[in-house]
Amino acid sequence: MAVVAAERKNKVSRRTFLKVAGVAAIGFPLYGTEVSRHEISVERRTIHLRRLPDVFHGMRIVQISDFHYEEFTEPYFLREIVERVNRLKPDAVIFGGDYVTMGILPKSRTISNAEPCIEILSGVACPLRFAVLGNHDSGFAGPAVRSALANHRLPLLYNSNTPLERDGKRLWIAGTGDACAKSVDLNEAVPTASRTDGEAVILLLHEPDLLPQVARYNVDLMLSGHTHGGQIRFPLIPPVHLPVLGKKYVEGLFQLGPTQLYVNRGVGTVGLPMRFNCPPEITEITLSAVPVSRS
Repeated sequence: MAVVAAERKNKVSRRTFLKVAGVAAIGFPLYGTEVSRHEISVERRTIHLRRLPDVFHGMRIVQISDFHYEEFTEPYFLREIVERVNRLKPDAVIFGGDYVTMGILPKSRTISNAEPCIEILSGVACPLRFAVLGNHDSGFAGPAVRSALANHRLPLLYNSNTPLERDGKRLWIAGTGDACAKSVDLNEAVPTASRTDGEAVILLLHEPDLLPQVARYNVDLMLSGHTHGGQIRFPLIPPVHLPVLGKKYVEGLFQLGPTQLYVNRGVGTVGLPMRFNCPPEITEITLSAVPVSRS
């Protein structure tokens, strides 16, 4: 009888295992596609910039990136991102590129997605807004993305910069072209005043793995996206797939020499309409003129 009971227990265990495995096979894709992909995380960071003038202490910058509109980011979800950003009432908003996706959709559809994506993003209510291009924007969709940004008055920083001035002090916001398209010109993007006169600069550059080159230009803070944080991350193992120029600095805060880098996980997805253990991110960065206690 004991042997029979053991056999029955084993059969039940196998049956239970198969049921659980079946549920997991169905549940994981469903969770990653419908739940995790839409669970917005607001990441709050206070970052000390060694050259930040006191008058900019406490300035709040919101960073959003990698929208990948329609393939696969839905209009309603992008509107929710905009609403969440507006609730934060930031001093400045950074749009980090990849408004469209060069993927499975026909080229004409990808091009046509630029206008509605940026129309929705233009709903961000903030006095200071700055955009850069991503690798998906820099191919055949480039003219459409540039045109849509101009139509909706979202300033594009393309190997250029602009100063923010308060009480005679300046903080520079700079942006580059796209690294995958070999369009980055740091000599043009990083202001001379930052390299020679000691004025603080924040640089927007879609691909984070250019940090070593950027650090040579004495940039204070670099803001990037591109990696999606790995998008699908299983515990205890590294991300399965990361893009070119997004393999070394995957998400969060890093420092190399004088330059700090923050990598935003992005809003949308590519390849698969799925996220796991890697939620879409809105980053709220508070600038500090004094060192931040890590205790």
